[in-house]
Amino acid sequence: MKAAIHKSEIPQDRIFVVRHLEEKYFDPQWHAHSEYQLFVVLKGTGTRFIGDSIKAFGPGELIMTGPHLPHLWRSDDVYFERGSRLNTEGVVIYFNENFLGEHFLEKEETVLLRKLFTRSTRGLEFYGKEKQHLISMMKELTGMHGTQSVIQLLNILELLAHSKSYHFLSSKAYENEFNQSETDRLNIVYAYVMKHFRQKIQLEELSKLLHMTPTSFSRYFSRKNNMPFSKFVSELRIRHACKLLTETELSVEQICYECGFNTVSNFNRQFLALMRKKPTQYKKEFMSI
Repeated sequence: MKAAIHKSEIPQDRIFVVRHLEEKYFDPQWHAHSEYQLFVVLKGTGTRFIGDSIKAFGPGELIMTGPHLPHLWRSDDVYFERGSRLNTEGVVIYFNENFLGEHFLEKEETVLLRKLFTRSTRGLEFYGKEKQHLISMMKELTGMHGTQSVIQLLNILELLAHSKSYHFLSSKAYENEFNQSETDRLNIVYAYVMKHFRQKIQLEELSKLLHMTPTSFSRYFSRKNNMPFSKFVSELRIRHACKLLTETELSVEQICYECGFNTVSNFNRQFLALMRKKPTQYKKEFMSI
């Protein structure tokens, strides 16, 4: 597995990079890079991992991540099936904090931008009435060139800097601590868990893939992901349950076993602990919206 940590490096002759993505599925590799990233999902569904945050994603999700914050947008399994005609679409922007000069953020005029960049080290999800306008501006940016494109990027960042409609994603910021071998290891873990989370996870089998003992793997995972492995698997299962509760007519009992839980009582207890409401209440509130 060859995951590139700095795969988004900006060429020396460019101030920033913007790309209109159209692929069968989003890049399934867990990775981090030194640039700030602004990403909007235009088409596609799946589960996204940002730092220690796990959540289902769909069209219209607008996310900003700071440097070295590991992330992954993994499309649903159906996108990887042979013969699938599904595809994904998005717009991504990469830029460095000093994209307009080494001392750009030290000036009085950029104080709000500096605060935005600091907040983004934990990842930000934007919502609210200005979100659609921001998405439209990002789409327009893909067709712009020269000074016009730089002005457009500044206008986008200005709106984000003034916005109060955002959620923090990761519970902590990450430092530049991911090397190539660690990235490869974590990609093995994520691929294994995404394949097997509906069943009992065999920790012995997974730890062998990383040439570790179960105990050393558990310590390693907790250190790199800011949570125990068992909590990570449980949260992934519950996020998948949220998706099934809102997108299918399956009963709570059916969803419980579909997501890898052994008993309905354990499923209800863990769902309540994470979502602060019971599965039936979660579905009822979603349907009322």
